[in-house]
Amino acid sequence: MADDDDHFEAESLPGGDDAPPIDFTTFILSMSTSGMIQLGEIADPDGRTTLDFDGARHTIEILQLLDRKTEGRLTGEEDRMLAHVIEDLRARYLARWQREQTQV
Repeated sequence: MADDDDHFEAESLPGGDDAPPIDFTTFILSMSTSGMIQLGEIADPDGRTTLDFDGARHTIEILQLLDRKTEGRLTGEEDRMLAHVIEDLRARYLARWQREQTQV
């Protein structure tokens, strides 16, 4: 298993030459968008709105894991953004869960 201090340079993949480079902020915002789609807050790329509590919970847990594993290694802006995304998705998850429970 690699040491935490070991870093590797990923080989570039073909395609996506016009896509902006991925950085931590872009990754977290992508995860946030996935969570919003899973909670039915926004439509998926095909225009459909669905509810996937398991997927949303998994996305939130991944973000929480990242928060724990990156503690002390992020810039202030990255840390605040990650905390905000986790807090926002958790609140939306719990509110949606509550709405769904009262409809049953």
